[in-house]
Amino acid sequence: MADLKYSRLLVKFSGESVAGEEGIGIDPKILDSMAVSIKLCKDLGAEIGIVIGGGNLFRGERLSQSGMDRVAGDHMGMLATVMNGIALRDALERANVKTRVMSALSISGLVEHFDRRRAIQLLKDGYVVIFTAGTGNPFFTTDTAGCLRAVETQSDIMLKATRVDGVYSADPEKDPNAKFYKNISFEEAISKNLRIMDGTALTLAKDHKLPIKVFNLKDENSLSSIAKGEDIGTLIL
Repeated sequence: MADLKYSRLLVKFSGESVAGEEGIGIDPKILDSMAVSIKLCKDLGAEIGIVIGGGNLFRGERLSQSGMDRVAGDHMGMLATVMNGIALRDALERANVKTRVMSALSISGLVEHFDRRRAIQLLKDGYVVIFTAGTGNPFFTTDTAGCLRAVETQSDIMLKATRVDGVYSADPEKDPNAKFYKNISFEEAISKNLRIMDGTALTLAKDHKLPIKVFNLKDENSLSSIAKGEDIGTLIL
């Protein structure tokens, strides 16, 4: 086992991250790349929990703006995260990584219902645990679900995978003059409305002293590097 700075990690992947260049659906190549990254980190001895979004398949908030009931839309979005979780589990199992999927909604026969104590035991037993269906409640994002599961499973850090190298003052894909932050406080991230994640998620992490690392998911060695304490991405503390 490597000398790890963070031995238990909660990784948040967006639904869009598994869609590839198409922007919708599921790209098996992206899932395979994620599985490689997770396996490399797992082989170091890290315990890994994962929260995955569902925006590549369905966004309840967007449809609610067109008249759909927001609660119904959010429930549909939760089911989309379960689909992504099952797809990621398949990729991980093909990479010979022991994996379980838990859902905040009871879906007997497909995935396990979320149980905090069971989840912690699975992590200790060497399983990657994928948490789906968000918090199980409407109006809460999967970023908030990620912070919640990280706190509940006593994770050392939450990692948020993005398409850029960390946190910027603006979208670096649109603004070439955007400032990169190597380190930033929760207070500054909230006050500057940097759109790293929603305020509820940031406040939850702040209240429970949960550090957050924002990093680029394109590098398959990123998870391993962060677990070992290497200085990549942006640390929010």
